[in-house]
Amino acid sequence: DMGARDWDATPLSDADGAQRFQVDVLVLGGGPAGAWAAISARARGATVLLADKGYCGTSGATAPSGTGVWYVPPDAAARDKAKADRYTMGGQLAEHAWMDRVLAQTWDNVHQLAAWGYPFPTDSEGLQRRTSLQGPEYMRLMRKQVKAAGARILDHSPALELLVNDAGIVCGATGVNRQTNQTWVARAGAVVIATGGCAFLSRALGCNVLTGDGLLMAAEAGAELSGMEFSNAYGLGPAFSSVTKSLFYNWATFYDASGTPIEGAGSSRGRGIIAKTLQTQPVFACLDKADAQIKQWMRHAQPNFFLTFDRRGIDPFTQHFPVALRLEGTVRGTGGLRITNDQCATSVPGLYAAGDAATRELICGGFTGGGSHNAAWALSSGFWAGAGAAEFGQQAGNTQTRHILRAGSHLHSSGHTAWDAEEVIRAVQAEVVPYERNWSRRSDLLEDSLGRLDALWARLRSGAAPADAVRGREALALLATSRWMYRSALARPETRGMARRAEHPGLDPALHHRLVSGGLDEVWTRTEAVTPAPTLERQAA
Repeated sequence: DMGARDWDATPLSDADGAQRFQVDVLVLGGGPAGAWAAISARARGATVLLADKGYCGTSGATAPSGTGVWYVPPDAAARDKAKADRYTMGGQLAEHAWMDRVLAQTWDNVHQLAAWGYPFPTDSEGLQRRTSLQGPEYMRLMRKQVKAAGARILDHSPALELLVNDAGIVCGATGVNRQTNQTWVARAGAVVIATGGCAFLSRALGCNVLTGDGLLMAAEAGAELSGMEFSNAYGLGPAFSSVTKSLFYNWATFYDASGTPIEGAGSSRGRGIIAKTLQTQPVFACLDKADAQIKQWMRHAQPNFFLTFDRRGIDPFTQHFPVALRLEGTVRGTGGLRITNDQCATSVPGLYAAGDAATRELICGGFTGGGSHNAAWALSSGFWAGAGAAEFGQQAGNTQTRHILRAGSHLHSSGHTAWDAEEVIRAVQAEVVPYERNWSRRSDLLEDSLGRLDALWARLRSGAAPADAVRGREALALLATSRWMYRSALARPETRGMARRAEHPGLDPALHHRLVSGGLDEVWTRTEAVTPAPTLERQAA
């Protein structure tokens, strides 16, 4: 059985002084997806606890940024165009039914935000423009609504592992409060993983809490992942800043150190040219194509984009500044936990996934959902996962409690020497951050990296976990994510969407399928068919 689990059958002990909770639904993660899940579960009468690694409302990729939203009026032609725009770029792996559902749910939820008082800007005719959200305003409002709905929030309280019963059903989680060091234990009828993607601690804005923890916890309980080969998103930004908002670079010219423009760097394939150039020399940018009106719009739309320039006395519209590509991994990629039904259930009973922790292939295929699709997916999938978890959790609450186990207990090694979490993090980053390994991949380099990553996993299994449990789990999660990612990349010898293979630059029609992956000690992959697009069927007929 590919999802086989070798749990250590030690029951959950009543840890001294642990904070204990019993709820219908436990939501892990307090970004947009987690907040929508909590509100949706409460609307169905479930008792809800939301635990966030940071402070719900300010932590995660959305909170410090502005984001577009895939918000399209319910007009058939407009929605068909919205779907077609990304379908081909994503290697035709998206599902039309899912795109339709997300467009419809996003439309409804954005109207709900307006009703709650989100300050959407108005155009010259007094109509609200609802195609983007300012992260700080959005998440401040979402925290307020979670509390108003009657859900309880645990801030600064990362989950460390899931609880499962002896039937393999997820029934809660344990974690720690980072400010008091107190353990918390939450028994729940169902759990929603909304912990975000994995950006490999690359210091991209808002992403340092996004270390793949939810992916690891879910995999320990036997959950499957999908699309992990589409995990090599790099955000373009100034070399001296964490801000990877790349829209404004549409008005940039890219230069080498001598001030000569780099051919093709501003084109649709420009990111690849920049990645290749950066392997041998620095690259500079200047937003010298922006006119006065565009400059004013930029300042208003993304004020935090300009903060680091202003502090350094750099005028990005006239002066050349160095740029870098920062790995955003699965945050702006599309891979994540595999979804098995329209309530965003995972392959493990009692466990649901939403937002960047879930695969976004269903609406993006193999090409980044950027801000807009990912934002639409977060609020839609959060809404559905919360509803599904409420239904499951309220039913589960009526059955007697069975033997409770910790899903990650078989990773609690009995070795004597504790391994060093920072050393593990650096070792993983050495394999996944370099452009020459991860931007465009080659089978020999993938095998080379996997050899070291697999050996590192085996070594950690025989050592003792570090004293800082949270950092240790982050390191393990980075390592696990890198192995699912590269194992999946090897199983796709073609270039489709973001999964670029240097020795296979073209699309292989025989590989038009999704790649499901999983496993901890032994990482596996298998193929899964994609529902054909209705238009393709009509053409074939």
